[in-house]
Amino acid sequence: MKKVITYGTYDLLHQGHINLLRRAKELGDFLIVGVTNDSFDRDRGKLNVRNNVLERVEAVKATGYADQIIIEDYVGQKIDDIQKYNVDIFAIGSDWEGKFDYLKEYCEVVYLPRTEGISSTMLRNESQDVIRVGIIGCGRVAERFPSEADVVNGINVCAAYDINPDATKALINKGNDKIISYDHLDEFYQAVDAVYVATPHLAHYSCIKEALERKKHVLCETPMLLNGDQAKELYRLAEQQGVILMEANKTAHCPAFNHLMVLIKSGLIGEVVDIEASLSQLLDKNGREFDPNQAGGALFEQGSYPLLPIFKLMGIEYQNIDLYSRMENGIDIYTRGVLRYENASCSFKVGLGVKTEGNLVISGTKGYAYVPAPWWLTDYFELRYEDQNQNKKFFYKWDGYGLRYEIQEFISCILNKRFSSVRLRRRESIQMAMVMQQFIERNNFFEI
Repeated sequence: MKKVITYGTYDLLHQGHINLLRRAKELGDFLIVGVTNDSFDRDRGKLNVRNNVLERVEAVKATGYADQIIIEDYVGQKIDDIQKYNVDIFAIGSDWEGKFDYLKEYCEVVYLPRTEGISSTMLRNESQDVIRVGIIGCGRVAERFPSEADVVNGINVCAAYDINPDATKALINKGNDKIISYDHLDEFYQAVDAVYVATPHLAHYSCIKEALERKKHVLCETPMLLNGDQAKELYRLAEQQGVILMEANKTAHCPAFNHLMVLIKSGLIGEVVDIEASLSQLLDKNGREFDPNQAGGALFEQGSYPLLPIFKLMGIEYQNIDLYSRMENGIDIYTRGVLRYENASCSFKVGLGVKTEGNLVISGTKGYAYVPAPWWLTDYFELRYEDQNQNKKFFYKWDGYGLRYEIQEFISCILNKRFSSVRLRRRESIQMAMVMQQFIERNNFFEI
């Protein structure tokens, strides 16, 4: 049996893609299609936002030409796949002529004629779907948003509002002169389709609710809310209004972290029985993070990140969670959480005034995953086994500040009318808020 393999992004699947898949199929008896998981097109310097990887896989499957679909996750994978699947022919579009000649050492390389007059780029450029986004809260996190949005298709950051006009002016003066500053929210909302909320934590609820009531899509900085009941309320409101509400947790959307989650869920380290996640910073104690009146403290500032891998892998149906905190001047400078599941235990540590090793370790019955600090900016991880010859290392490039990944998914959800992202589901976001609420209410709380 002659095996053929081809790769592509397949964003906005069109007749050109279908023709190429048909031609590749005709070269042999069995066609393997690699769908790239990293939708960053480095030649164009843009992020494709129309379809996420699951939608693109389904589109390729629907053509009927692919006998097997795999996900392309990392540089160098083509050589690994050719050897792993005993591939006879590597096929790719003629616009890549010569680019993959290095694969001739492993198999035959065929450059297929492409269909003229149509491309995903052309379809995106012809589309009139550009989401106008305004920023509410122009502090230090918001300063990174415009430059990150610049590398995402389908978004125009056009407006800004802050209760402090000087903050808005400072944002615009940092090379963002295309953004218009608004003094009144009514005018601000008239100018946008969606908002990015980067206000202090305690203002999130009111800002999100007002935006949703005006039928604006909302992307809100993590932690989105500190109260689980409020989170449920706002997600219900968003769906009633027909708009998207999404929590902006950059780790949840980065390619390396998502690849790690897929590998773990596929059983490569066996059944997960323990997760340990840590995150700490030693910050200036004069900052907002140490102000109890602004919801400062380690858990509120950092807790959503270590809770992420726990909820993604173990789910939200834990039996119990205990919180152990070192308090200082009304805020926790250190908190350790211990979660008990039916067949597993998990723990996390966060600290603002206590330093700890910021690793992520996921223990399984066949091996374990190790992600070194800073794991929440995942660009490298290992799968380790008793037989060290089986160990595998995975490397990724972390682009920019990482906000571009969450922006991409936000725009994709809007354009494709997806109310929940698989990268951070609504129920997971709600459960993070429930943990914050438990801390506020001091349930199962122990001061140390």
